Amino acid sequence: MSEEKGAIEKISIFGNSNIGVYIFANNKFALVPPGVAESDKKRIRDTLGVDIIEVKIADMIINGVMVAGNDRGLLLPRIVKPEEIDELKSYIGGSVRIEVLNIRSTALGNLIAANNNGALVSPLVDRTVLEIVRDVLGVPRVEMKRLADIPSVGSMLVANSYGGLVHPGVSDEEIEFLQSVFGVEFIRGTVNFGLYFVKAGIVANDNGVLVGEDTTGPEIAQISQALLPR
Repeated sequence: MSEEKGAIEKISIFGNSNIGVYIFANNKFALVPPGVAESDKKRIRDTLGVDIIEVKIADMIINGVMVAGNDRGLLLPRIVKPEEIDELKSYIGGSVRIEVLNIRSTALGNLIAANNNGALVSPLVDRTVLEIVRDVLGVPRVEMKRLADIPSVGSMLVANSYGGLVHPGVSDEEIEFLQSVFGVEFIRGTVNFGLYFVKAGIVANDNGVLVGEDTTGPEIAQISQALLPR
């Protein structure tokens, strides 16, 4: 595991720079699909300072799209297989709560954004889940809102305990709203040479940040300012 916080590394998964599609990570572990190269798993492990758990969700490799959560809880889609839940529990034990959301939407990672302070839920999700999200993730504040009139809020931002990076189209008022929900400062930015939906190209926790291989120098500077300790 990484002993030094603050690393930022470029990586691709299966030759794809949209690494956030494939990986979910908190400060304890990273959910990585089977078949990722050993060298890439080592880079994930060293940069994020986490254990690697190789798993599929609903027999798909897009863990970052299907899973939402933080250090206290994982939210899984209704289409997850029972054996996949059992496998996760065998790795995680009781350290992180696992909850299946029995709602129509399944791409939870695109619809729910969270850190250890708060969570933002897309209006596409049934409002009845707000209390479940609050309870499972153990956060004091959960809000439901579009950003820049876009409902897929989970794909638009990345937040850890140091800060957040968000889609360039959000307003100043929305930045203030995000800061009140997540308890950290947000700045606008892109990843992978201009991608606005930053979650697709970033996997971050409090130990470090992974970005897609196509990310430019100026983008890395902005991402570092947003998500690394200062």
